[in-house]
Amino acid sequence: MQVFNAMARFEKTPAQQHALELLQSPARHILLFGGSRSGKTFILIYALLVRALKAPGSRHAVLRYHGNGARYAVGFDTLPKVMALAFPGLKIDYIKSDNFFRLPNSSEIWLGGLDADERADRILGREFATIYFNECSEIPYSGITTALTRLAQKSGLKNRAYYDCNPSGRSHWSYKLFIEKVEPESRRPLAMPGNYVSMLMNPADNSVNLPEGYIENTLGSLSDRQRNRFLKGLWQDDSSNSLWTQELIDRSRVSDVPADLEQLVIGVDPAVTGSSSSDLTGIVAAGRSSNGEYYVLEDASLQSSPMIWARTVEHLYSKYAADRVVSEVNQGGDLIEMALRNVAPDIPYKAVRATRGKLLRAEPVAALYEQNKVHHVGFFPELEDEMCSYRGLDSQSSPDRLDALVWALTELSSRKNSALMPILA
Repeated sequence: MQVFNAMARFEKTPAQQHALELLQSPARHILLFGGSRSGKTFILIYALLVRALKAPGSRHAVLRYHGNGARYAVGFDTLPKVMALAFPGLKIDYIKSDNFFRLPNSSEIWLGGLDADERADRILGREFATIYFNECSEIPYSGITTALTRLAQKSGLKNRAYYDCNPSGRSHWSYKLFIEKVEPESRRPLAMPGNYVSMLMNPADNSVNLPEGYIENTLGSLSDRQRNRFLKGLWQDDSSNSLWTQELIDRSRVSDVPADLEQLVIGVDPAVTGSSSSDLTGIVAAGRSSNGEYYVLEDASLQSSPMIWARTVEHLYSKYAADRVVSEVNQGGDLIEMALRNVAPDIPYKAVRATRGKLLRAEPVAALYEQNKVHHVGFFPELEDEMCSYRGLDSQSSPDRLDALVWALTELSSRKNSALMPILA
């Protein structure tokens, strides 16, 4: 069967055409970084499909930190769009039991995660000709190095690793590896720097494929730090006046959830309205281990109606078998508990109220990070951006994710240290 008959010519942006040239270069590792919706994932999936069609029986992986992200954001969203536009005649089968797509030439595209419960089954048991690390800013470097041991299939193709991300802080491994050209852990110069190449792609490069007003209104309304990242694609410098720095967060980051978590809570900083101009509702899951260490497990913050965020809170509570939900009630009062009770009548709930200035209330939680007692399990770019840009009294934006984080950590730590008061309104 001539599977290439299924390919169609489609209009690539100049940036995507340049990216394809880079993807065909001698380099083994290629990073596309830049702002939101700049066409990075689309062109990488296109290139991966071309490779799969060129080499019958080859195997390729699309990996994120959590497998569900790869499955839904790429497998059920980007991949169908690429096929409809560039390969309209191509028929592929989805093998749900093992979470991969099979092409007519027997090549396979696997979707997986690099979190603890998926790594062994989905990655270590197979070899690949291509590994694509989607949203690599969320993946710890240890997960990258583990997965790269499986970039070893003999298929007739040059084995390659693709990466994409919205740039994180300059202390992130991707900046060290692709921009500084040093080994992220030892900081030694790369032995083969030419094997690591990168390219900036921004929304302006993909404007022809974006909704009207997305760049000017949606991205243009972000905070300076978020705009630099998601509009301009800039690597972030840590704020000199912030209570947190990216390095402070990175040095205690872990890949896996410990088995000895003895307390888990869901922290909520609720928005009482659900309009397009409303703040996010901050929703963060965190736990405390038996040795007094703290683990940030998930950031599920979203902009939604009270009913939707209440369902999200209930889902997270059930997912982690949490002990309670802790929510700030300075605004909304009984309406907050009512929204939760409508969804989960029996959920353990604690209302907390801020009574001190923001900066004073934030400092005790920042001190836990300085003592290396708080560990982020994986990467939470939006949350960490808020943390690294929070400057206390001169911070103008509402740090909703951060608020939820510190409510959760305050609840956990107050049971070990009654002197630590509720934090951050």
